[in-house]
Amino acid sequence: MKKIEAIIRTQNFVELKSKISKIGTYLIAKHEISNNEIFDKQRGSKVGSTSLRSIPLVKIELVVPDVDAKKVIGIISESSGIKPSDGGKIFVSEMTEIVDMQTLEGEKELEVTTPKRSRLVPLQKHTLTKVEEFYEQNKAMLLENYKIKSFSDFVNFCILEYLPVLQQKTKKTVYDLSSARF
Repeated sequence: MKKIEAIIRTQNFVELKSKISKIGTYLIAKHEISNNEIFDKQRGSKVGSTSLRSIPLVKIELVVPDVDAKKVIGIISESSGIKPSDGGKIFVSEMTEIVDMQTLEGEKELEVTTPKRSRLVPLQKHTLTKVEEFYEQNKAMLLENYKIKSFSDFVNFCILEYLPVLQQKTKKTVYDLSSARF
């Protein structure tokens, strides 16, 4: 789950809320901002006026599932009514725990999602597909000759077999003073 916070023009809130509700129903907290430094030129003239007026702003806060976060951020960006020159920002933070108000017990798992892949093996989809095709075509031979029983074993085998080659190649680029003869 992600917590999303942004400052938008008050007049854009209703439009933004309706666009976000098309994605899903989310609790939106709305806080009026009374003293801000963003001004707009005022039309017409009034006696003693500086011809500038403060733009009414609100701060909104939402909690959305990870899968919808990018969509919601895009909607807020498009519908905020804040000019880039005014320094509009959208703040996104990770929700790590929810605490029940009655029991004060925390829930570590906020939503059921598929576990994230280890960052130690960031294979791109195309590469992973090619490796998987090779594994499926040679499954019997890999089991017989290398005792590889699963696709994950094959991926680990490929990485560990090629790692010494990479280490050797990187050593050649670094000066090895222990073998240098003077």
